[in-house]
Amino acid sequence: MIALLRGTLVEKHPNQVILDVGGVGYDVIVPISTFSRLPGDGSETRLRIHTHVREDAFLLYGFLTQDEKNLFEKLISVSGIGPGLAVKVLSGMDAADLLMAIRRGEVERLVRIPGVGKKTAERMILELRDKLPAPAGEDAAATAPSLSPLDEDVLSGLLNLGCARPAAEAAIRKARAAGVPEQFEPLFRKALELVR
Repeated sequence: MIALLRGTLVEKHPNQVILDVGGVGYDVIVPISTFSRLPGDGSETRLRIHTHVREDAFLLYGFLTQDEKNLFEKLISVSGIGPGLAVKVLSGMDAADLLMAIRRGEVERLVRIPGVGKKTAERMILELRDKLPAPAGEDAAATAPSLSPLDEDVLSGLLNLGCARPAAEAAIRKARAAGVPEQFEPLFRKALELVR
């Protein structure tokens, strides 16, 4: 499998580049986020590669950063999302915004990406929310406030009942604000009542 290509950038177009590596021109599919940060034609370029093999094609997908490649690979692990749609998703939203939208369960933001319908957006959230890293910086602190051990136990119970993580965390905060005693059962019952 090809994991990395380093060579001369021969041509670049949105979603496609040709990279000359030792006299061989590789046609590489790239998201807009990678395309927009590439240097000009004739420049030395290095791309991290995801090799996708099908019965009828051998396709190379290229990314400037390992994080972008990892996000692409997480996206194609979702049922119903192939490499083509994953490139559209990465082209349609900044990677940090995409991480935040998935972790917060923001279906309405995800469906704005061309090619992503409501069911696909819901599957992305369901299958990726707990597998993605928290976005860096202040937003990470806003999306993942620290929970006490008691809150973590209550959260675990709510998740086991099928509650979505953001809704469960919000319900726990509301239950705390309502002055529920510092005990598992009262806090769990109040949060369960608020999450529905």
